Amino acid sequence: MPRFFNLREAQELLPHVRAWLEEALVAKSSVEDIDGELQALAAHVVMSGGVEIDPVAVVRKKLRRQEEAERAEQAVRSIEGAGCIVKDVENGLIDFPALLDGHEVYLCWKRGEARIEHWHKVEDGFAGRRRIGDEFGDDPGSGLRPN
Repeated sequence: MPRFFNLREAQELLPHVRAWLEEALVAKSSVEDIDGELQALAAHVVMSGGVEIDPVAVVRKKLRRQEEAERAEQAVRSIEGAGCIVKDVENGLIDFPALLDGHEVYLCWKRGEARIEHWHKVEDGFAGRRRIGDEFGDDPGSGLRPN
């Protein structure tokens, strides 16, 4: 059974989610950089007719790549472990399960947004995002049921 957030709880968790997401993105970028280095090295070997390479350096790069990939995965697991749903790491789409009038909905946040200001029905996805103020009256958390 998923954890359900009220708006206040989701807003309070957001700084942690931001930090974990940035950690995942930095680690993912490192993985991509290392992949590029390894591909360039392989191309250099092929183009130069089998020039010798330092196998220890290659192993170190591969180990560093594995560490960075694990760091990215751990950051995503931290977000999910807090009860959030990671929809898209690259675009920074994170959903916080909530209840609205007894129905599960998602409080929706996208990287770059200062606060959680949108929600959508589970079946509508990001395309169905609605501004929280439009649906929940003056108090954006009023229609949301706590756990």
